[in-house]
Amino acid sequence: MSNFLQRILEPRSIAVVGASNNTTKRGYHATKALVDDGFSGELYPVNPKAHKILNLKSYDSLASIPNEVDLVVACVPAKVVPSIITEAGEKKVKGVIILASGFGEMGAEGKRLENHVKSIAEAYGVRLIGPNTSGFFNLYQQINLLGLQGVKPGHIGFISQSGNMLLSLALEAQANGHLGFSCYVGPGNQIDVGFSDYLRFLGEDKNTKVAAFYIEGFNNGEDFLTVAKEVTPNKPVVVYKSGSTEAGIQSASSHTGALAGSYAMTVDVLEQSGVIVVERSDLLLPVVEALELQPPAKGRRVAILADGGGQATIAADRIIENNLEFAVLAQTTKDNLANILWPQATLNNPIDVAGSTDADPSLFSRCIDILLSDSGVDTVLVVGMFGGYAARFGESLKDIEIETAKNIASIAQGHGKPVVIHSLYSAVKTQALHVLRASGIPSYASIEVAVSAVRALCQRGVYLESIKQPATPFSINKNTLEEGQALIRQARSNNGNVLLESEAKTLLKANGIDLPDEVIVKNIDELNSAFTRFEPQAVAMKIVSKDILHKSDAGGVKLDLLTLHEYTEAYNNIIVNTKAYNSSADIAGVLVTPMAKKGVEIIIGMVDDPIFGRVLMLGLGGIFVEVLKDVTFRKLPLSRYDAESMLDSIKARKILEGVRGNQGIDRLAIIDLLLNLSSLVAAYPEIKELDLNPVIAYSKKYAIVDARVILNES
Repeated sequence: MSNFLQRILEPRSIAVVGASNNTTKRGYHATKALVDDGFSGELYPVNPKAHKILNLKSYDSLASIPNEVDLVVACVPAKVVPSIITEAGEKKVKGVIILASGFGEMGAEGKRLENHVKSIAEAYGVRLIGPNTSGFFNLYQQINLLGLQGVKPGHIGFISQSGNMLLSLALEAQANGHLGFSCYVGPGNQIDVGFSDYLRFLGEDKNTKVAAFYIEGFNNGEDFLTVAKEVTPNKPVVVYKSGSTEAGIQSASSHTGALAGSYAMTVDVLEQSGVIVVERSDLLLPVVEALELQPPAKGRRVAILADGGGQATIAADRIIENNLEFAVLAQTTKDNLANILWPQATLNNPIDVAGSTDADPSLFSRCIDILLSDSGVDTVLVVGMFGGYAARFGESLKDIEIETAKNIASIAQGHGKPVVIHSLYSAVKTQALHVLRASGIPSYASIEVAVSAVRALCQRGVYLESIKQPATPFSINKNTLEEGQALIRQARSNNGNVLLESEAKTLLKANGIDLPDEVIVKNIDELNSAFTRFEPQAVAMKIVSKDILHKSDAGGVKLDLLTLHEYTEAYNNIIVNTKAYNSSADIAGVLVTPMAKKGVEIIIGMVDDPIFGRVLMLGLGGIFVEVLKDVTFRKLPLSRYDAESMLDSIKARKILEGVRGNQGIDRLAIIDLLLNLSSLVAAYPEIKELDLNPVIAYSKKYAIVDARVILNES
């Protein structure tokens, strides 16, 4: 490993500055924890007022330590930290952990101190963890600066902005009895080392099989996404993100901008990078456990094997809610199940054994083998009371259940497909379930938690398959690019940072995006020409002004105009309404275009988010975007899989597929539009926000009704 954090989180030597014999001091507890855990490297207590601390020689200062120091643990008040960083820099220390609070979290004065500390560290090349951190442990290096008891070594690397979240997971792992941790870091205020640095370290750490994060907010989300794309192909990454960021919402000028910065956007862009996001704190450890133990599923097709109809129904509901699919069983699979189950068993997925296993729980392993042999099954979820048959029906079944548990693990491993167990007896921890877990199959007391584990395994497998697909980006040729840049320069000169609708559409059209015919009129004569051009089609009229972004609010939109009289009346009304709305508005004219025929309204937009960078949004238009906010986001640039998955991620996606006799939309046309927009905004970094709202999607192609482009400040 070449990561700079290796010398800090796997140090060969540690100096505890502020070490103490006073049992109430943090410096005492940090030193004692290192002594008690048997840290194998060199340990140097630093305290000018003590000769020995915990029977170790104490040093007056960092400078008086005769040997090299990799890591300094600063157990000192905030006001002393600058001098400690200076000493560490002169000593050529690799990193310093600042435990003290009293920095940026305390307001302006603390922020000034924080910036001062950071500038000193940067001048010397010293890396900083914290300040205001709970510390860290690396159990394979016998380092536990938290002094947390009962934490066993394992393969979960955990980074958490909450010390209590660590305690919660540690206690949960103890109750589980099998799980352990490789390392933990509380990142604190992250004035230097941040989430992306920790992710890269965990990605390279040989003792970490799953990287887990509790994150309240990102300092540099774009960098985290970049590192995640490097790590997730080789190692699962799980994030529990609390709250939502408000960044960018207040200043947003478009629908896309108003919806960006949301929790939903954060989830979408993380998952796009291969990160598994859990929505509840109690799901973090179960999902991590499943990903550590089980292989990823190849797809989302789940077979449910249940010993009770009610719980099979509950599991089925949760499967649908988690965007998973019921595996369609082959006829040979059903026949093979019928050969071993009672006649009253339900053979369609979900499968209900209907009492067949009461006297012979070994049937579970045989059923699982049959189901996993089906090429249409990606994973099996067992629901009911497996592991508790001996407790429920008699001790004579105990050995059968234990042997069945071993067989289930062996069968699953042989097929290379995941199996997840829900058991009513998980909390009881029967011997059969203990054997099952020791063999690599997790069991959960909650159906909801079990389904979340299944979802994570399916999501990881789908992601790993998706990154095998070659990228097929659109490209923009040099001449087109130069034309677009000239248009942007001219628009900026005329309108500031706003492209008029006509200019935005010209830019889109120049870059290969289909748009309907339209004309801008500035007087009655031009209006008459427009009538001759478009009749007998009904048309829409819209005000064109750099000062009016929301045309409808200004009374600047008129629809379904057929006659010359209607044209004239609408034109005059638009001018009057606009001037009443904003008397100083610069009116460039009125846009006239044929009415788009009815179809499915969608919205497509891009925003330059301050946390994650340039993000594309797709959603259903009309009330769906205004009220339901049924939208999905992807970080740019897009792959073809990203574009396809956006259409599949809309909650009301059935509308896109066609309902009540309506034809579905032209998926390929919309996918091509998304990819073209991805290339467009990549080619023009001046674009800050882009809105196509609505885009009317048809069974063949689409019509862009309105377009808005906002530029960065020049």
